[in-house]
Amino acid sequence: MKKTVTLIALGILMIVSIGTVMSGSERWERNEEAHREDAGSSEAYEREAGRMRNEWPGSRADVTPAQDAAYHSACGACHFAYQPGLLPGSAWTRIMDSLGDHYGDDASLDEAQSAEIRRYLTANAADRSALSRSRAFAALPAANDALPRVTTTDYFRREHSEIPTRFVQGNTGVGSFSNCQSCHRNADAGIYNEHQVVIPGVGRWDD
Repeated sequence: MKKTVTLIALGILMIVSIGTVMSGSERWERNEEAHREDAGSSEAYEREAGRMRNEWPGSRADVTPAQDAAYHSACGACHFAYQPGLLPGSAWTRIMDSLGDHYGDDASLDEAQSAEIRRYLTANAADRSALSRSRAFAALPAANDALPRVTTTDYFRREHSEIPTRFVQGNTGVGSFSNCQSCHRNADAGIYNEHQVVIPGVGRWDD
């Protein structure tokens, strides 16, 4: 009799434990769905989803943030200031050697400024980083005549392969896969956690 009671008690404890483990993820999904319904618009939903995701575990930099003032001033004024850890040093060297024809634009800098930015990018490049996501960006596709792009690295393509083109190039809120900050709301802080992706006009994306 005592053995039977003990087995029943153990069974109840196991059921309660499983329910506790599941409750965290289920609560996240229920809360997110509730916020989607309450938001009333994609803009409001995205704002709320961004807040919730900032509270979710993993909100720390997985690529070292770009911190050089000269780089932000010269490059960040025209486009997103891609972190040095998103390309290997050889790629940054090619880019800095071609500022006169910078993806179709003239981005020439004076010699001193160019030298400072070159040093910063190559010293902090993906192949010199200790962070695993940056290390993944260190491998480039086979060499060709085109300037290196973050979006053409094998790692980037693999990570974005399941996202429909209409959600990006056909989306006025994004426009291009190069606009990292459109969907990775904390990209400027070096946070690219896939669980924090919110696509404008679409909502949360978690593959």
